[in-house]
Amino acid sequence: MPPKAQSPAKLIDARIKDLGDWRGETLARVRELIHAAAPDVEETWKWRGVPVWESGGIICTGETYKAVVKLTFARGAGLPDPAHLFNASLDGNVRRAIDIREGGKLNEKAFKALIRAAIAKNREKKPKPGK
Repeated sequence: MPPKAQSPAKLIDARIKDLGDWRGETLARVRELIHAAAPDVEETWKWRGVPVWESGGIICTGETYKAVVKLTFARGAGLPDPAHLFNASLDGNVRRAIDIREGGKLNEKAFKALIRAAIAKNREKKPKPGK
C-alpha cells in the first residue's frame, strides 16, 4: 500500500517499529500516555513524516532525532508547566518542547496534565474583534 493511503496510526506504528531502539520505545510510551490523557485524541501525519496528536487543534508533535525524541507543543508557551517538563524551544512566543534523551525519564502524571491543558487551550474561545 502506498504511504499516502495508510492511516496515520499505521504510519506511526511503522515509525516506531522502524526506529527499533530507545527512540521507538520512547515514542510508543509517549503515545500511550497521550491516549491515556485524551482517549479521543486524533493522530495525524504531517510534514513528510511527523506524528501529530490533535484535539481542537495541534496538541503536540513527536519528532525523532539521533539524540532525542522531541515533543513540541504547538501552544506550549501558554500552558502551565509546574513540573518544568519543557526543556527545549524556551525562547519562542508560542511553542515549547520536551526533549527526551536515551535513558531519560518523563514525569508521566505531569505529562498527562500537560496534554489535558493543551487540549483545554485549543478549545478556548477566541474573542471576536471589537469585543
